[in-house]
Amino acid sequence: MNGLQPRHHFLAIAIVASLATMSVLPAHAQDASPAPQKPEAKTLDTLVVTAQKREEVMQDVPITVTALSQQTLQDSGVRDIKDLQVLVPGLTVTSTQSEAITTARIRGVGTVGDNIGLESSVGVVIDGVYRPRNSVGFGDLGELERIEVLKGPQGTLFGKNTSSGVINIVTRKPDFELAGQGEVTFGTYGALGLAGGFNAPLGDYAALRVYAAHRDRDGWMRVVTGAGPRTEGRDYDQNVDTFRAKLLIAPSDKVEIVLSADSTRRNENCCTAVQLVSGATAPLLNALGGGHAIAIPADPWARVAYSNRSTAQNIRDKGVQGEVNVILDALGGARFTSITAGRDWNSVNGRDFDFTTADMIYMNPQQDESYSRFKTFSQEFHLTGSTATMDWLVGAFYSKETINRTESYRIGAAYEPYLSIGLLSMINPALASLPNAATFMADATGQPAGSVFAGLGALDHYRQSAQSTALFSNNTWHATGAFDITLGLRYTRETKDLQSAYSNPNGSPGCASYFGPGGVSSAAIGRIAAALTARGVPFASLPAANQQALISNVVGYSCLPWANVMHGGRSTDQSRSENEWSGTLKLAYRWNPHAMTYVSYARGYKAGGFNLDRVQSSNGLSSGGSGITPVDDTSFPGEFVDSWELGAKTTWAGGNLLLNAALFHQTYSDFQLNSFLGTSFVVRSIPEVVSKGLDAELLWQTTPNLMLQAGLMYADTRYGDAIPGADFTYPGALYKLPGARMSFAPRLSGSLSATCEWDIGQRLEGRFNIGGKYMSSYNTGSDLDAEKGQRAYTVANVRIGIGARDQAWQLELWGLNVFDARYVQVGFDGPLQALGTPEPGNPKNTYNAFLGAPATYGATLRFRF
Repeated sequence: MNGLQPRHHFLAIAIVASLATMSVLPAHAQDASPAPQKPEAKTLDTLVVTAQKREEVMQDVPITVTALSQQTLQDSGVRDIKDLQVLVPGLTVTSTQSEAITTARIRGVGTVGDNIGLESSVGVVIDGVYRPRNSVGFGDLGELERIEVLKGPQGTLFGKNTSSGVINIVTRKPDFELAGQGEVTFGTYGALGLAGGFNAPLGDYAALRVYAAHRDRDGWMRVVTGAGPRTEGRDYDQNVDTFRAKLLIAPSDKVEIVLSADSTRRNENCCTAVQLVSGATAPLLNALGGGHAIAIPADPWARVAYSNRSTAQNIRDKGVQGEVNVILDALGGARFTSITAGRDWNSVNGRDFDFTTADMIYMNPQQDESYSRFKTFSQEFHLTGSTATMDWLVGAFYSKETINRTESYRIGAAYEPYLSIGLLSMINPALASLPNAATFMADATGQPAGSVFAGLGALDHYRQSAQSTALFSNNTWHATGAFDITLGLRYTRETKDLQSAYSNPNGSPGCASYFGPGGVSSAAIGRIAAALTARGVPFASLPAANQQALISNVVGYSCLPWANVMHGGRSTDQSRSENEWSGTLKLAYRWNPHAMTYVSYARGYKAGGFNLDRVQSSNGLSSGGSGITPVDDTSFPGEFVDSWELGAKTTWAGGNLLLNAALFHQTYSDFQLNSFLGTSFVVRSIPEVVSKGLDAELLWQTTPNLMLQAGLMYADTRYGDAIPGADFTYPGALYKLPGARMSFAPRLSGSLSATCEWDIGQRLEGRFNIGGKYMSSYNTGSDLDAEKGQRAYTVANVRIGIGARDQAWQLELWGLNVFDARYVQVGFDGPLQALGTPEPGNPKNTYNAFLGAPATYGATLRFRF
């Protein structure tokens, strides 16, 4: 943990001083009228979850689950799934190039979200509807009833692709009480939040609940824009509008219908990256970018990014759904549930791919160049019932998903001289001078200087259609009054079809100049040889192997994916289908009313898919160049996990203390690792990943006015150390993976939250919450470069409030990350800033990172009627 910066120090003192002042306020009876009565408190052992798609007491469910109430979420300032991670050990949530690329991980296992063809390992389910990617479920969640985080594979009941866990979010339903609430928030970085909700009965059989919110904030990252054309000097700002409406129709006590509609809009600038290490190419970028193009030396915690191109993001998310619940007397009171949903999510993003102000490579934030869209329809039916000896559930699930994606790369004026100088510096550092090198690519290609790489280098279109159909059942047999056996089974059929169309609008003259009918032409080799000889490399006198290596490098760098003429005019049509079983077996024994132990096995499955990116092979020159041959088959197989848990759930102190723990062992096969290769994202199937450890949680209502919640996770999550056969090799920079601890997998993480209430006079109450999460050290890069390591850190949040005891109003002062802990979300290689030297520690390499948010402070006024 890092010390407070001066501007935060005084705000932190103000919060602490306010707490001290309010805690000693006299509780005199200044008003003789009776104080409002609070609802009678319930003990913790009555907490209800829907982890098995039926309402059950949490202590009776043989699953590792963290249940977070509406009050806990409010006290911790949770607005979205990224905020949620401070409350849940073993959960990490990160964003990279935009907020449209958000990834959740549990127990160190998850996916990297930069390839939208890759589905999430941690499922996000909101009001019973599965969201196809974590980012699609990332937004202002509105009025919450509770959130349940289910750890380990949950593929039997919660739809598809939940091989690591589920975040089950339940928002508030309408009820038959006329009520309203609102809040106004002000904070650092110009933060403003306005939110309101209204609930109204509509006669005796219907009710309506609506919620709307607007939140905006200036960016906490300062941006050096150089010569532009970017003008925004801040990044990571916030501008979100959210609306949700729910209509409840209950014509009888046996029928309930809930119709919902929601919409979210985000118009923001996100996300720039900072330099963790500025390598040997930084001075060259500086020269090409007008003298101030990159941080030299790197100073990530100055929170200054360098970007001459827009990172504007425009995200829209909307959907409608209907849930019908019917009690069927003819089936002994069984409950029939139908959930129908249609959703539409789209995103337009600008990106500065080189993260400098040198004008190298970028994407404009406009729909015809940068666009992602998910349209989904889903339908689920399930029937649940109980007898004296059996709790049973059968169901069916169907989803149809369509992805439309437009991906482009624009090449700026600095790209050609940078590549010329960079290539020559690889051959001989003495050649890397502007006069000597700036026109090398022009000479080697026979093109006029400045035209080798220019304009719109790549413009590709993808359309993927996917359908998932499943039948599932989950049944618990009460073998005795103390012994339960649960068997769950799911059969899933997945089909996916991908049509890809690739184009190179500028013609890729540099790459095209090298090829004849048989590959690289003799004329091209002659131009390369002459250009090298003119710059002090006696090409003709070099051994043949050295000549081949030089030509391979020059051709390879001229034909990087966005400039590779072989892609131009190409189209592919791919299909795949999978039929898989998943399921679970649980044995639970209740030793007495206060202690239950269980052992469980689960088989999880996550569907395979396609890389929605340009993928090139590493074949030699005989097939057209080094690593430049387009690959038609961009598919990757499904991922599987076998998980064992040995757990205990115990209740103490008359139901006011819950202590739960589980030992787990999870083995993943064909784990889908999405890795950045410096030029594109490609999913590799890693043969084995093993995650094992201990997961423990404590809930303790120590007094009626003090609540403690704590969690601890020890997880040893590693790649398998066995080297597979000849049919598999760890490619490129991934050679460090065998036997190594996985990225984003701290050995130890723990959370602690304390909430205290106290009376102030007859009509006021005070409320104080402090919560924090500790993470031990871990690596933030998929290739495990040491430069991407993150040291141990703790994030702490504080909230103190005073308000009416009848909840009519409340004023809160709050701080998030109050000690300004410095941590990296994701570390990565600086694009085009390694130039063929991927080994760690090489001084040529530049490493970048997306940072975690700094300390923020503010005040919130809440009111209710």
